[in-house]
Amino acid sequence: MAAESWRTDQTEALFDAFLRLETRDEAASFLRDLCTLGELHDLANRWAVVRLLDDGLHYAEISERTGASTATITRISQWLKHGEGGYRLLLDRTRQSGQSGRRAAPDRPYPVGSER
Repeated sequence: MAAESWRTDQTEALFDAFLRLETRDEAASFLRDLCTLGELHDLANRWAVVRLLDDGLHYAEISERTGASTATITRISQWLKHGEGGYRLLLDRTRQSGQSGRRAAPDRPYPVGSER
């Protein structure tokens, strides 16, 4: 599979759709309609792993906090270090805007319930 073959007309249309979202509620509605609950949970969990990796936590600690396997954490770490730069871009932007998700208690990698 060629490196750029993941960029199809369909993926480009999806990227364009994301760019039209204006609020967190719009993003939530779109993603809930687009994804199963399992897919949405997996995406959120991957983002939590990225943030914990960026915080310098050990893989075992990240696995304990998120339930992600160390194999998954390793793959996410590789994409963080050698991917397209998307993780780094959003980590930097959320940090700059003060919305890093670090408001969550130390035992929860992302805000839940009333923390949102």
